[in-house]
Amino acid sequence: MDPGEALAILAAGAAAGGVNAVVGCGSLITFPTLLAFGFPPVIANVSNNVGMVPGNVSGGFGYRRELAGQRGRLLRLGAASAAGALAGALALLSLPPAAFTFVVPVLILLSCALVLVQPRLSAWLTRRDAARGRAGPLLSAGVCLSGVYGGYFGAAQGVLVIGLLGSFLDETLQRVTGAKNVLVAMVNGTAGVVFIALAHVSWTAAALLAAGSTVGGLLGARYGRRLPPAVLRLFVVAVGVISAVKLIFF
Repeated sequence: MDPGEALAILAAGAAAGGVNAVVGCGSLITFPTLLAFGFPPVIANVSNNVGMVPGNVSGGFGYRRELAGQRGRLLRLGAASAAGALAGALALLSLPPAAFTFVVPVLILLSCALVLVQPRLSAWLTRRDAARGRAGPLLSAGVCLSGVYGGYFGAAQGVLVIGLLGSFLDETLQRVTGAKNVLVAMVNGTAGVVFIALAHVSWTAAALLAAGSTVGGLLGARYGRRLPPAVLRLFVVAVGVISAVKLIFF
């Protein structure tokens, strides 16, 4: 790897860390960058996952004020996320890529729709006691499935998690974003452990991505926390739609 390639991977990691802190589709920056420099797809995916974990953690740290009072909820949902991530990571190492990735654009677009209708859907769930009683298991199941997706590939998994949390929880979008950062960190961290143990990781690429994403995560959280809910919602949807279009046509 020459200095130019190293600098490009470092910069991609920083950009992805910033985007991940606010929305969660930074892998659509870093994964193609690794492919462009000749990394095989599975090694690129595995190395990207490991390299993004520090950025996920720094993004969550940047939203620490919004995480106040969510500890119990995040412990429950984090366990579901980790279980899903374990299944997804093992699937990546054992199944052909086409077995799962064809549903990625559909999941991203669905999550964008959830983000758009989240205020009305959340209010409707709050008005219906029966629906509220089912929200816990339904949300845990949804988070677990998003963990499977995140462990397998993970592009725009943050958009999916924001859609799920925002629809089932009576919380502001900024608090939802903070919770999303913690759950995505759980997913990537769990999958990362599996990949380190069972797969080949390009440690040079992972280290560059880790350094860049850590800084990007802190900066993304710092400025993302200041966005008004409507602006943040539109940004999430715009990034999600672009991500889906990119995956469909490119």
